[in-house]
Amino acid sequence: MGTTPTGVVEAAFRHYRSQDRDAAFPLYADDFTFTSPQDDHIGKSAFFERCFPTADRFREQRLLHVTAVDDELVFVHYEYEPATGGRYRNMEAITVRGGQIREVQVFFGGRV
Repeated sequence: MGTTPTGVVEAAFRHYRSQDRDAAFPLYADDFTFTSPQDDHIGKSAFFERCFPTADRFREQRLLHVTAVDDELVFVHYEYEPATGGRYRNMEAITVRGGQIREVQVFFGGRV
């Protein structure tokens, strides 16, 4: 696992796709918050209960861009195909501090 912010983010996505909760859990800070159009500032335990176990909903997920904006902020642009069909793209703004993910903000995109 890389210790750069982009390395931490890429590892988190890999662990999500493989559903390796034990490897993913320490990448997230205890005060972690997750926000999306469906979730408003949920904490680490709620994220791992509700969001993390959803990888089986996707046939495919490809990271298109993982870009460090500054020393802490990483933008991720990805494309995915749900098991129900179609292709979509989302963006995430992820804050990494001290080698741990502190915050994720998800912005839903549209159908590709």
